[in-house]
Amino acid sequence: MSLDLMFFTVVLGGLFLFVLSSLFRSIRLVPAQTEFIVERFGKYHLTLRAGFHVMIPFVDKVAYTQDLKEHTMEVPPQSCFTKDEIQVEVDGVIYMQVFDSTKASYGITNFRFAAVQLAQTTTRAIIGTLDLDRTFEEREAISAKVVNVLDHAAEKWGVKILRFEIKNLIPPESVRQSMEKQVTAERNRRAILEQSVGEKQSLINTSEGLMTEMINKSEGEMQKRINEAQGKAQEIFALGEATAESITKVGQALVGKGGHSAMKLELGQKYIRSLGKLKEGNRVILSGNLANMSEMLKSMDLEL
Repeated sequence: MSLDLMFFTVVLGGLFLFVLSSLFRSIRLVPAQTEFIVERFGKYHLTLRAGFHVMIPFVDKVAYTQDLKEHTMEVPPQSCFTKDEIQVEVDGVIYMQVFDSTKASYGITNFRFAAVQLAQTTTRAIIGTLDLDRTFEEREAISAKVVNVLDHAAEKWGVKILRFEIKNLIPPESVRQSMEKQVTAERNRRAILEQSVGEKQSLINTSEGLMTEMINKSEGEMQKRINEAQGKAQEIFALGEATAESITKVGQALVGKGGHSAMKLELGQKYIRSLGKLKEGNRVILSGNLANMSEMLKSMDLEL
């Protein structure tokens, strides 16, 4: 075999392999949540979505591949100055998603780098309008403002900014020590205040308990006296009723047959018993004649 024939065979084989590889490359399987940007003769032609696709060899070319899943990118730490001229170090995380592969491919060179840079500049600008204390209190507000600015700019890039979160906001060491001392002092102040409030409430509870006890004792004493007075009144009333009933019965007995005689006999017996109880040395003035008891009883009868 001559050299020319060998050279021709090699060239022909190379061309065949090149054509075969180009045919294989023209067959594309696009994964889910991925889009291919196809150019024809260097100009945008179409967008291939998930599935099986066949392109024209030597004419069509996949120029860009865009991932439609959510992207997470870290924003590197940067130094920012607050409104009161305190330097803080801030970093964060951006969450974004491509919604237009064409704009993401041709609208900007690198939307990831652009988003990070814009997030840093926007964060610096927002923190520059806040005092140091407010930067810690309004982290959510800062994140919302950064998302608003980024989303407005990223719309032209075919990208949706979903969230921006500040990871760390670190003040200088001297400021951090001062803040720790301030927090400690505030904690001690609250502890002292809570202790004084507790002691005050304890004194109030004790005084209220003593007052309640005194009130209960006075009410008990008052009720006791009321009960005693009512008992005495009932006793006097019952005694009066018994006396009245006794007088009534005695009167009825006197009016009845033999009542006067019984009364004189009873009085005479009581009179004699009382004379027998007199002790020696007692002086008693008696009216009437003791020897003549019948005349005395007659005089009593006349009086009755």
